[in-house]
Amino acid sequence: MPRILSVFAETFPLHSPFRISRGTKTAAEVVTVLISEDGVIGRGEGVPYPRYGESVANAIAAVESVRSAIEGGAGRQDVMQLMPAGSARNAIDCALWDLELQQGDCSFGEAFDVEVPRRPLVTAMTVGLDTAENMARFAATLADAPLLKVKVDRNDPAALLKAVRAAAPTSRMIVDPNESWTIDEVRDLQGLLTELHVDLLEQPLPANADSDLAGFRSASPIAADEAVHVAADLDRLPDGYGVVNIKLDKSGGLTAALELAAAARQRGLGVMTGCMICSSLSIAPAWAVAAGSDFIDLDGPLWLAEDRAGGVSGASGMLSPPQPGFWGGL
Repeated sequence: MPRILSVFAETFPLHSPFRISRGTKTAAEVVTVLISEDGVIGRGEGVPYPRYGESVANAIAAVESVRSAIEGGAGRQDVMQLMPAGSARNAIDCALWDLELQQGDCSFGEAFDVEVPRRPLVTAMTVGLDTAENMARFAATLADAPLLKVKVDRNDPAALLKAVRAAAPTSRMIVDPNESWTIDEVRDLQGLLTELHVDLLEQPLPANADSDLAGFRSASPIAADEAVHVAADLDRLPDGYGVVNIKLDKSGGLTAALELAAAARQRGLGVMTGCMICSSLSIAPAWAVAAGSDFIDLDGPLWLAEDRAGGVSGASGMLSPPQPGFWGGL
């Protein structure tokens, strides 16, 4: 039977607003791709991100632009050449992985040559941007989680971080300003990062101000998020970064994400696996990268009022894998 590609938008309302320095989300808007062949259906999901000039409409158009190639039998490496990195390519790449893994005779772990545990993994639990009082109240509900990710902006981040730390004194902490700080603010807050035992500072500067980190040594390692999408981006990454946040929607799929993870390791950089606000269909493929990561931030589906059936589950900062057969034989 010939291949058939389907692409459509889906909306997953959140149980609570998710706020960062750029704005507030109340729903996950995703693009879903299905690729069927010989009675087997591969599934993939992409989350268009306005920060990168993406929308649901243009992501669907991008998928449609390669329909004939995909239905004609194009594989993952072909798609890497046909499309730029981004959410549309991610949805196609992950659908092709799912199709291949279902049609193949090896396990998920064997396919990626890594130990892919079925046990729960520690994931960062996100404390969204709000008043210090509200952030502390929310952090207190997560105080038993091993790792928190705290969203801040330029408006008195010290007060917000101190409030969260007081409410969750034993959790490890990632601080994420989402590109809202300046290099002077990064310097001025070094003492606070040490005082609060911050484990990671994620993308504090705008990606176009990365050069300010050249030669900079931070009290907490700095992770590149918006500054790095694919492996080629590492060639121009300033040495002030020590960790790379890999998201499949940025890299344009699991194929490119695995390449980026290997290239980062070769350069001595730490690896973090992250996600957008998404359903479990985005998280299942990321499990292959997360299995070898220093930091895992895959709580996106835990913000949904209702996830896809059979998806991941979380409790006390531990993320359990999806049910067997949900994606790729995981």
